[in-house]
Amino acid sequence: MNEAAIISKVSGRAVPVRGNDIDTDRIIPARFLRCVVFDGLGPHSFEDDRLGLKAKGQTHAFDDARYQGASILFVNKNFGCGSSREHAPQALQRWGIKAIVGESFAEIFFGNCVSLGIPCLTADEAALGRLMAAAEKEPQAQWSVDIEAGKVTGPVSESAALPSGPRSQFLSGRWNSLNELLANLAGVENVAAALPYVAGW
Repeated sequence: MNEAAIISKVSGRAVPVRGNDIDTDRIIPARFLRCVVFDGLGPHSFEDDRLGLKAKGQTHAFDDARYQGASILFVNKNFGCGSSREHAPQALQRWGIKAIVGESFAEIFFGNCVSLGIPCLTADEAALGRLMAAAEKEPQAQWSVDIEAGKVTGPVSESAALPSGPRSQFLSGRWNSLNELLANLAGVENVAAALPYVAGW
């Protein structure tokens, strides 16, 4: 068990982004995929959505000063659909997001989040409605996403689920595949030494 990698709870303020079927191109537009590293992606999260709303005199939640520094994202159905780009969860993580609670997630986006240590919990439509309304009413409120208990707690409290496999990975710290390899380096080297296409060149 890698105790340093255990993620059992995420705490902080929450930012709601309403809308179903928000795809990865909306999360991070394709023109930002040319980067070699992901470090500069955070400020470009939802860039085109934010510019579009700004042109209409409206403000996207990621531009709203009340939500700056938030670490928990509330979303609706099928969040992260579209292309499989890893840049989408990378951008959200670099903006500061450490956990997402939504009605549902696209499968590849969900898997990419697990590999980055971002738990994506699901709750039903009514529960998400209450969570979002509370976050909009009290933007400075502190929230807690408890992976072990399956609870999101703040001004309101709602049940939220994580599939048993990823839940176990977060609670054991085994979500980080690189840490797993490094913790078992001797075994990796033994296997590599036995592979002709690795050791026989």
